[in-house]
Amino acid sequence: MAHIDEILQTLGDSDWQDGQPGALTHAVESSLETGHVLVLPQLRFVLRTAEQRFLDPRYADPATKNISLRGEAALMRGAVGNAQDLGELRAMLIRFRDQATALAQRLFPHYDGHLKVANTSFRPIAVEGRATSWRKDDTRLHVDAFPSNPTQGARLLRIFTNVHPGQQPRVWRVGEDFQDFARQFLPRIPRPLPGAGWLLEALHITKQRRTEFDHLMLGLHDGAKADLAWQRSCPQREVAFAPGTTWVVFSDQVLHAVMSGQFMMEQTFWLDPADQQQPEAAPLRVLEQMTGRRLGMM
Repeated sequence: MAHIDEILQTLGDSDWQDGQPGALTHAVESSLETGHVLVLPQLRFVLRTAEQRFLDPRYADPATKNISLRGEAALMRGAVGNAQDLGELRAMLIRFRDQATALAQRLFPHYDGHLKVANTSFRPIAVEGRATSWRKDDTRLHVDAFPSNPTQGARLLRIFTNVHPGQQPRVWRVGEDFQDFARQFLPRIPRPLPGAGWLLEALHITKQRRTEFDHLMLGLHDGAKADLAWQRSCPQREVAFAPGTTWVVFSDQVLHAVMSGQFMMEQTFWLDPADQQQPEAAPLRVLEQMTGRRLGMM
């Protein structure tokens, strides 16, 4: 697993698409699966001249923190503007989704045919000063887990890029190895009530069945965010991603916190742990080994 001092792996690529002169890196699944953050400081997502106007928070619904594309139909949510604005903004997100998908296919050929394209988002709101609850406070170290959208063990592969027009970096903190983190918080999490996953799905509180794995991941997410003493004292380091930088991470595995920044693009993919090169490194397998039981459907 990646040590905190060696968690970043820098790649020299400057092109998204395979076959281009700056598309240098192939087959780095092992680095990703062992908890590294892949950093591509020369891989810029270039906004077209007409798209520069979208680097403005006024295009985001004040009730949301991002503008997103969802589903195969690429329905856009969280954006405000006239019909032309919305059409061009959606086209920008689709272009980023396509470039991020091409990058994932090149970096991770072992996942070919197995990656499921999920949400695409543009985040024009500054991180600093955003009021939120402690559970939604992403300035606290956490692993990604979603109350209403259980993954049932699927991996969350995410590609980020900083599109700030000036010099402002996207500043993260990254934390200790997932297994060391889970070893501290897992004993604090009670077993789920029998039938709870079925009931949540039947009431449409969750989009699909919440498994015991999802229950534990939510417990780890909430436990970490609630423990301010641990937040201060746990192994961690700060990372600044400059404008024009792209980075790739399994966000369900790498502890991370977003401290500052504005104007970022992000693409999520889901991956079944069985389709990894090292399935045993997936949080599902790690937690099953630690608990001594299968954590599938409840």
